[in-house]
Amino acid sequence: MSKFFGSVDDVTRRLTDAGYLPSTDIATAVFLAGHLGKPLLIEGPAGVGKTELAKAIATATTSDLVRLQCYEGIDEARALYEWNHAKQLLRITATDNEGWDSTRDHVFTEEFLLQRPLLAAIRNPHSTVLLIDELDKADVELEGLLLEVLGDFQISIPELGTVTALRKPFVIVTSNANRELSEALKRRCLYLHIDYPTAELERAIVRLKVPELDETLGEPVVRVVGALRELSLRKAPSIAETVDWARTLVALRARNLTGAVVRSTLGVLLKYQADHRIAIERLELPEAREGQAS
Repeated sequence: MSKFFGSVDDVTRRLTDAGYLPSTDIATAVFLAGHLGKPLLIEGPAGVGKTELAKAIATATTSDLVRLQCYEGIDEARALYEWNHAKQLLRITATDNEGWDSTRDHVFTEEFLLQRPLLAAIRNPHSTVLLIDELDKADVELEGLLLEVLGDFQISIPELGTVTALRKPFVIVTSNANRELSEALKRRCLYLHIDYPTAELERAIVRLKVPELDETLGEPVVRVVGALRELSLRKAPSIAETVDWARTLVALRARNLTGAVVRSTLGVLLKYQADHRIAIERLELPEAREGQAS
């Protein structure tokens, strides 16, 4: 994994070229994860760019991106591997005259193995970024299944033996911190917390992603988003939504960020009616009217 990046400056340069502006802390953590060969656990609120960072690393290093999207109820069969039971049954049916020992040896072979994201990443001979996304949404039991992958880059399959990584993947584990992850998992990872970016960095992100936005709008766009994040909302606007809002203003050909413009485009940033009510009241936005983008 030390071949992924040569230095912290190299991380900054290549991630920027890939469209991701990293802070010094982020660039340092990414370099160390690659240099030490350790998975990188990233925690932080939703929408701060954790998943985008994994995608940018894959782009910057021309690696394959293998993603395990976690959810409640995900199990070994969806994360690691499973046997193709239908195909096995057909094989058993077709070999009625063979003894069980012979049949068993055949149906538990590669031909009947369905690999899922973790096994696919371990077996990929090419440079790979393995993204284990939103692990806090999965049940605790999945963490136990991950320990062997994160610690030794291998997976034990009772019928086939131990499968060791042909080429160690760069592993990114993300969590929105909705629940505490286990100490055993954390011991195997480096840790990085990503919060919302500073106003200066977010303005730079907007300039990079939406260069056609009027220069005079960059500062007020980021300032309004920052003000919304200070409110007690059900869901604060993410960086991606800031970028979407900037694109919205370009599409509307807005030249000034008036209260009326903010009010009419609030749906790009806030996705709950209760949040709209809070924002309209606290930011003292005017009543909605038609034809307000100007």
